[in-house]
Amino acid sequence: MRGKQAPKRKIEGDIRYNDTDVAKFINYIMQRGKKTVAQGIVYDAFDIIKEDTKQDPRHVFNKALKKVSPLLEVRGKRVGGANYQIPYQVRGERRFALGSRWLIEAAKDRKGKPMRKKLADEIIAASAGEGAAMRKKETVHKMAESNRAFAHFAR
Repeated sequence: MRGKQAPKRKIEGDIRYNDTDVAKFINYIMQRGKKTVAQGIVYDAFDIIKEDTKQDPRHVFNKALKKVSPLLEVRGKRVGGANYQIPYQVRGERRFALGSRWLIEAAKDRKGKPMRKKLADEIIAASAGEGAAMRKKETVHKMAESNRAFAHFAR
């Protein structure tokens, strides 16, 4: 690795809930620097979640992220001329990033509705342990489980 590692920036809480996780999620949704559009999508999705579930939307969001975030992932490593998929534990920051990314991708793959409705539906489904984001997590965990024999290559 060349040079110094970039310093971690501290993200302040979002404007409605003063929650750093929601602020990070808004930043993941944001495209081309349009933060107000991303905030509108997330807050409208939270309003839909509140109407549908009659619960605090942040609670449902945190529950969904906790269920979607992976514990294990596989990384490729070259050992003696062969490539092995080696399972590793996922660190906390990466867990949040992967879970958020999978939620957003699963919401984008749903068709025929505005993004706020698709995102709300995916968050509700993930909090119940269903949906495309949960299937993605299960696929990653199955890969890690099936390659458990190569765990001794991890350092």
